[in-house]
Amino acid sequence: MQVTGSPNLSGTSEELFAVANAIAAVIGGSVAIEDLDWRVLAYSSLPRQRIDELRRRGILDRRVPDQPAQLQQYRQVLAAQGVIRLPTLEPDELPRAAVAIRAGDLPLGTIWAIEGDSPLDSAGESALLDGARLAALHMLRSRSAAELDLHARADALRGVLTGNRTAEEVSFHLCLPETVRLTLLGFAHARERGSDSPLTVRLSAAATQHWAALHSDAAVATVGRTVYVLLPNDPPATCRRLAEQAAVALSRTLNAPVRGALSRPTYDPGALPLLRTDVDDILRVTTADPAGPAVASLRDTHTRVVLAHLADELARHPELRHPGIDAMVEHDRTRRTDYVMSITAWLDAVGNVGEAARRLTVHPNTLKYRLRRARDLFGIDLDHPDDRLSCWLQLRLQQEPSVETPTSSGSDPDR
Repeated sequence: MQVTGSPNLSGTSEELFAVANAIAAVIGGSVAIEDLDWRVLAYSSLPRQRIDELRRRGILDRRVPDQPAQLQQYRQVLAAQGVIRLPTLEPDELPRAAVAIRAGDLPLGTIWAIEGDSPLDSAGESALLDGARLAALHMLRSRSAAELDLHARADALRGVLTGNRTAEEVSFHLCLPETVRLTLLGFAHARERGSDSPLTVRLSAAATQHWAALHSDAAVATVGRTVYVLLPNDPPATCRRLAEQAAVALSRTLNAPVRGALSRPTYDPGALPLLRTDVDDILRVTTADPAGPAVASLRDTHTRVVLAHLADELARHPELRHPGIDAMVEHDRTRRTDYVMSITAWLDAVGNVGEAARRLTVHPNTLKYRLRRARDLFGIDLDHPDDRLSCWLQLRLQQEPSVETPTSSGSDPDR
């Protein structure tokens, strides 16, 4: 099957098809130019170019077919500074080389070239690099005035959130009335091991498209791994509903869980950096929790946020930690005892020995013995309410996912 012609795809131009043909003429294989949503914007149509079934399907569907390990390949391409060669994903797939399309540090898409009859050489790499630069120019030029306005609004919001712009400047650039209720939303994907910047890039692009279509007054900006959305004049119930809808839509687009955070409302644009802190605190705990809510406010996550801040303080000032708690944790780890579990259960039961013993499935007298031994061995005084609170907080932080917690098992009679 030989594919020819250049239909008018959304967001493409004849110039991009010419770029694809120019690259294919040097390399000898079919070339596809894609955006960050894996849509095929343009492709080469030279006679006798090498092409496989995967490329044919991508051209006909105008979208890259889903494959196992495909996301990892896109991450590699977007993270690389030059041309990279990639292994095939299917038995009948031909070898490919790819390069990211960027405008400065802004990723715009990718170019994928099937290698010709001979492996990619320096001339082919130069053609891909030159093609990426030309494609970036054409893709930027094809952006509408509305898209340019979105970028200007994003710069203004990013500036005020990072402290580089004043409240007056952001009000001017976003055309905010003197009295307007502002709510800041935040979105981030659930944490993964390893680099997550390509997934953040896709989240940023998807969120920008989503809010541009849904809310003409919204400003969207990405800082770090978080996409922030500023909503003017919407009541709290509407903001939550819109945030929940966005979290569902973005999770489907990325095929990965996305968490949303909802700030308290404010009438002061100068308070936006403080609202960003609220949003960051919320996402810190919800993105680390596989069972976390899709959208949450500070009120929903207050306890977890407070514990996270306490953990930060103890990490910065280890001298504040009760030495007996650390000694008890180490004792459990090395001697396979259960003092931590026992004291935690007793504190969780508000000092009710019977209830705590039931949870531990031990006799109440066994639990009483452990509590006495904890005082003798580690100097932990559970009679004073302040000491109990301090002890419980430190033990509770041991259970947080970000804090390594020793495990204990065995049949030591002390337990």
